[in-house]
Amino acid sequence: QVRLVESGGGLVQAGGSLRLSCTASGLIFSNYIVNWFREAPGKEREFVARISERGVNTYYADSVKGRFTISRDNTKNTVWLQMNDLKPEDTANYYCNADFYGPRSYYYWGQGTRVTVSS
Repeated sequence: QVRLVESGGGLVQAGGSLRLSCTASGLIFSNYIVNWFREAPGKEREFVARISERGVNTYYADSVKGRFTISRDNTKNTVWLQMNDLKPEDTANYYCNADFYGPRSYYYWGQGTRVTVSS
């Protein structure tokens, strides 16, 4: 059974930092692209950051570029999202997503972790 478990969310003041973790089990983690998405109250889920299977390539939404850093350690089946200089508009539930593209594709989601940034 595949599981993605996010952790590290919480309440932080504007300008502060948080580090989210996404730990996977039940899959060959190094075969998966991992994304972070977020969903704010009343808004659609939006892409935040992506990291390639070996961690060579990373991509960020313009709204977080320069403030957030995605990284991974395949020996620990974990991806992190380091979030610095947080803003109230970063408040959302953050979800990690693992994607495998092949003859058959697989997509998995975690349950989310809540980030609240106070002004």
